[in-house]
Amino acid sequence: MNSGREVSDGRLTVEGFSVAARAFADKWKIHNQSFPPWSWVPLINRTLHLSNQQEEGYLSLEEILILSSLEESPEDESLNVATDCLEKEESVDHTILNQENEAHYYDFHIVYSSSYKVPVLYFRGYCSGGQPLSLDVIKKDLPSCSVSLLHESKWTFITQEEHPYLNRPWFKLHPCGTEDWIKLLSQSSISTGCQMPVDLYLVSWFSVVGQVVGLRIPLEMLN
Repeated sequence: MNSGREVSDGRLTVEGFSVAARAFADKWKIHNQSFPPWSWVPLINRTLHLSNQQEEGYLSLEEILILSSLEESPEDESLNVATDCLEKEESVDHTILNQENEAHYYDFHIVYSSSYKVPVLYFRGYCSGGQPLSLDVIKKDLPSCSVSLLHESKWTFITQEEHPYLNRPWFKLHPCGTEDWIKLLSQSSISTGCQMPVDLYLVSWFSVVGQVVGLRIPLEMLN
């Protein structure tokens, strides 16, 4: 890695993740105002090794509405969560409804992996009574294109393990291929005469990863 302000090898330092996470949250808030903002959850007791006053932590987006019972647009199979939620189900804000109209809630966390040196998307689904959803139920709430992708791609498969900070079982999109495809994006940037700035790392990453769970980002965030 270089100074942490640009990305060339597909990986981030923990300091770079902090910078990229805050930039991502700021862009999301500006360009995705119909959605709740991502919140930075600091881990105060783990910050002694960080420089430039950057604290360790993760991003959190919780109780998000995705309407899996809606017909998907033939032009775009990924769910436009913000638009669908606000226009079609204002009365059940921040819930997920399956085809039986049972309320499902979903929480998403973006966590830094010190092993892979890339961000990882953790998520969980649960009923209104707090009962956790199984992976089979979760798959029914995902866009159909995501389910196909999970079966076909070696880079985006779901595993379940203990959340690194909450000590409870969460699902995650496995990060084993993240470094490789981010590196490809970085090399594409280099070919145009510049390296990917670290500020855009999470934006570029989430533009791919978010679609797997039905979360899209506005194109303006990529600028």
